[in-house]
Amino acid sequence: MTYQKAGRGGNKGGAIAAAVILGFCLFNAAAQSKPDAARGQQIATTVCAACHGGDGNSLAAANPHLAGQGEQYIATQLAAFKSGARANPIMQGMAANLTPDDMKAVGAYFATQKLTKPAVARDAKLAAEGQQIYRAGIKKLDVPACAGCHGPNGAGIPAQYPRLAGQWPEYTLAGLGEYAKGSRKHPVMGTIAQRLSDRQMKAVSEYIAGMR
Repeated sequence: MTYQKAGRGGNKGGAIAAAVILGFCLFNAAAQSKPDAARGQQIATTVCAACHGGDGNSLAAANPHLAGQGEQYIATQLAAFKSGARANPIMQGMAANLTPDDMKAVGAYFATQKLTKPAVARDAKLAAEGQQIYRAGIKKLDVPACAGCHGPNGAGIPAQYPRLAGQWPEYTLAGLGEYAKGSRKHPVMGTIAQRLSDRQMKAVSEYIAGMR
C-alpha cells in the first residue's frame, strides 16, 4: 500500500510539473509571436508614411487608407506583395526587406490607428444604388451582398476580408476593375467583379466611401 500511494503521489507531482512546463512554453511562445508595436510604428512612419500616412490616413485617392485595417489582412497582403502573388512593383519593392514578423508588426500598428480622414460619398444617387448592391446583392446576376463578407458596417472580417468603410472610392473602384480583369486574383472577388457593370462598380465604391 505504501508503494502504491507513493506512486500515485509521484504521478500527481509529475503531472503538475509537466503542466507548469507546458504552460510556461505556451506563454513563452505567445510572447514571442506577439507583434512588436514599436517596430511596427517605426516601419509605418518611415517606409509606409509617404503613401499611406504615418497613421494610416492616406491623403491620395490612389493609395488606400490603412488605419483600422485588420492586422492579419495587412500582414497577408504584404507577404503577397513580397512574393509577387499580388502584382504591384512599388509595393513589392517596399515589402522586399520585410520579415514575417515585420509584416505582423506593421499590421498590428495600423490596426490600432483611427481613420480620422475617411472618404465621403459625393453622388447621393449613385451611393443609393451602391447601398442596394452592398446590402442585398443582385439576384439576377448571382451577385451576393457585399455585407456578407465585409460586414453590414464595412468593418470586414479580420484575416479574410478587409475593412472597407470610408475607403477612397477611386481605390475601391480600381480594385474591382483589377479583379474583373483578372490582374488581381481572388477565388470569390474575381467572379463577383466580372458580373458587375462599370456603373455598378462605381455605385458600390461610392457607397463604401460614405460608410462609417
